Amino acid sequence: MKKSFLFLLLLFIQFVNSQTPAPELALVKKDGKYGYLTKEGTFRIEPKYKNAKNFSEGLAAVEDNGKWGFIDMKGTLVIPATFDNVKYFGSGICVVSKDKKWVYINTKGDVLTAPASEKVFDFENGVAFIKQGNKIGLINPKMTVVLEPKYDVIKSFENGFAKVKNNDSWGIINTAGKVVVEIAYQEIGNYYKATTWAKKGESFGLVVAGKFIPVDGADKIWDFGTQDLTYARKNGKIGFIDLKGNWAVTPIFDKAKAFSKNLAPVLVGSKWGYINLKGDFIIQPTYSDAETFSSNGLAPIKESNWGFINEKGKIVIPTQYGITSNGLLSLFSDQEKGFINGVARVKNEKKWGFLKPDGTVLGNQWFENAEPFQK
Repeated sequence: MKKSFLFLLLLFIQFVNSQTPAPELALVKKDGKYGYLTKEGTFRIEPKYKNAKNFSEGLAAVEDNGKWGFIDMKGTLVIPATFDNVKYFGSGICVVSKDKKWVYINTKGDVLTAPASEKVFDFENGVAFIKQGNKIGLINPKMTVVLEPKYDVIKSFENGFAKVKNNDSWGIINTAGKVVVEIAYQEIGNYYKATTWAKKGESFGLVVAGKFIPVDGADKIWDFGTQDLTYARKNGKIGFIDLKGNWAVTPIFDKAKAFSKNLAPVLVGSKWGYINLKGDFIIQPTYSDAETFSSNGLAPIKESNWGFINEKGKIVIPTQYGITSNGLLSLFSDQEKGFINGVARVKNEKKWGFLKPDGTVLGNQWFENAEPFQK
């Protein structure tokens, strides 16, 4: 009976551990050494590395005696430091340099045999590029070709879709290499809810269900963000269009940024404010710069420096910080500015740290450098 109970208890513990999400850790530099910070503001891994990189898929690259290896989130070296240079894990695969040659390894550190390619590319969205001659194709993590090299250009995948170019014409494919927007446009945007903006001849418009719909008077359209409106330009002014290509907000602004929380930053003259979905000002244009709202309902705004307002326009964190989307060693280049998963990376008197939504500093600590939290 006792053995059965202990067996069931062990199974339960294993189940709970398997259901516990991996923590997010931030790479920070303190006293010239790199370590990893938790969202509680304490060190999960004390600063002891001369060089280190962000976590990706539960592993982080660290340098030891001029060579790179990988640690897990406990700080245990799980892939020995034998590489000259390393990148980041994606789909369980990482690009590393060894003996002056770039190769793929798996999470055990085993070198993988990949299809012939003139360059070794990172995995993203479950695929990586291969280049043969002047053409680009795709492989999967099993090192199988899923798209023979046939395009002049394939841009980075976003949410499973990528822009492709052949003979000066652009279209969009998915990670299986299937064309979802025909390669027939002079310019093309991101793929959002089966819709993209594109330029056909001299006209800018939307491609919906394979059909090009010109947008009245538009001479530039920006990518869709998280809401069903994006900004576009007409006669030198910026407004917003919907997914059908209709002007939802009249183009009367000098600049604009994406809608989030049903509010969008717009520029009038030299000042930024926020409009609602009808184009009415909810927060008057009084700021020298402004960014989109984060999911927690706070947005970065700039006076002499950066602070944060709530959706009613009240300053809840004073404008005394520097702010950036990502740091020098960051994994991602397109991180939104402001609060990301509960914290905001800011600079204060040449030091970096993280703000909590109440304006307090995470762990009451400032660092020589601090990177966004990653898993």
